[in-house]
Amino acid sequence: MGKNIGILHYQLGGTDGVSLEVEKWQSALEEMGHAVHLCAGDLGHAAGTQFDSLYHHSPIAEKLYRNTFDALEDYPTPAAYEAALLAAADAAETDLRHFVETHRIDALLPQNVWSVAMNPAVAIALARVVRAYDLPTVAHHHDFYWERGRQARGVSLTCAPALNLADRYLPPRDPRIRHLVINSLAQSDLRARKGIEATVVPNIFDFDAPPWTVDAFNRDFRQQLGLRENDVLILQATRVVPRKGIELAVDFVAALNHPDRRAQLMARGLYDGRPFTADSRIVLVLAGYQRDDPTGDYVARLRAKIAAARVEARFIGDRVAGKRARRDGEKIYSLWDTYVFADFVTYPSLWEGWGNQLLEALRASVPIALFEYPVFAADIAPRGFEVVSLGKNIIGRDAAGLAQVEPAVMARAADEAVALLTDGALRQSVVMRNFRLGRQHYSMDTLRRIVGSIFGEE
Repeated sequence: MGKNIGILHYQLGGTDGVSLEVEKWQSALEEMGHAVHLCAGDLGHAAGTQFDSLYHHSPIAEKLYRNTFDALEDYPTPAAYEAALLAAADAAETDLRHFVETHRIDALLPQNVWSVAMNPAVAIALARVVRAYDLPTVAHHHDFYWERGRQARGVSLTCAPALNLADRYLPPRDPRIRHLVINSLAQSDLRARKGIEATVVPNIFDFDAPPWTVDAFNRDFRQQLGLRENDVLILQATRVVPRKGIELAVDFVAALNHPDRRAQLMARGLYDGRPFTADSRIVLVLAGYQRDDPTGDYVARLRAKIAAARVEARFIGDRVAGKRARRDGEKIYSLWDTYVFADFVTYPSLWEGWGNQLLEALRASVPIALFEYPVFAADIAPRGFEVVSLGKNIIGRDAAGLAQVEPAVMARAADEAVALLTDGALRQSVVMRNFRLGRQHYSMDTLRRIVGSIFGEE
């Protein structure tokens, strides 16, 4: 008999990594005969149940997050903070109880609610609901609060109630709850910090679906961005937030624009027969949205760096979504449309729980330049993927607080990229090898086996 499975998150139906991963899990679960019910604070293009109390960008959620993890500045005392936290938890609990009862939920699959805690009250509310209804629960932790911001630098939580929240709920110790993490480093951390054992489930992708191609809808994508056919499109597909290290992508494009490398591109021409001419541009296209920036000024600092480096860039997050659409008569392209026209993908993240955009580049058969973030080095690099390395060490930060790598590392990366932009045979060999390895290790078949095991149906 199929189960009614509730998948919970702050937001779903977008282009962020969790939303994209949930779509794959939903597909696998429904193939097995389960009914999947989505519940979130913002459903984007997805269908399900939406409650404001779950949204992580509501004023109260952002306030509680800030006063839990950054500084106790909006409440006069820890007791006042705790009272606000519990009041928000009560509201979320009421909504979650309604969801469980309305859809007769048999099992829950929450995403990041008990780990990154962007809406701390939901962590408390969900734990209460699991206990009240005695619900089997599989907690999917994509990243943890201690991997981000001040906690990543060893700074304590703000007050005793915040410490209590973290101890009891991030994540909870409860025999009803099975824990999943997406990398081996998180598995070790969770064991050391909380005494909780977790199963590692890597991100996956559908490598057997039809390839993304040029069609009637996306044919004008370059034109809409103001790009010509002989321009080189460097795609940065992630959200625009500090930990994505997008300043390194700016440095990469600046290095490609060096006169010596432009001369090589002009002499050889591009990998697909397009000429690279004196008026060809190398354009960094940022396809992700900006609203998750915790600093509030990262985009401004990034734009200043782009201007100083004389790099052409397009911020198109408002023109890209999880699915194609039209808004006020204007086309909204899918994230997958952006890969169709990419000549190169940058993935300079300083830290990632796993790496959805890496899988997307492998699936799209586009070469990728990446910073060797710790999870890549530990769990992914041993598979043998061929990437252009932007290094593995940050040597410092500039006056704007933006990360820097050794200039020699960036120069070497740009030289390797020129080869992949001009040598069609080399490029094909690299992307096909990467595609085969991705399909072998991170396919939907892998997820189906994992899901079957977790939900008791081999």
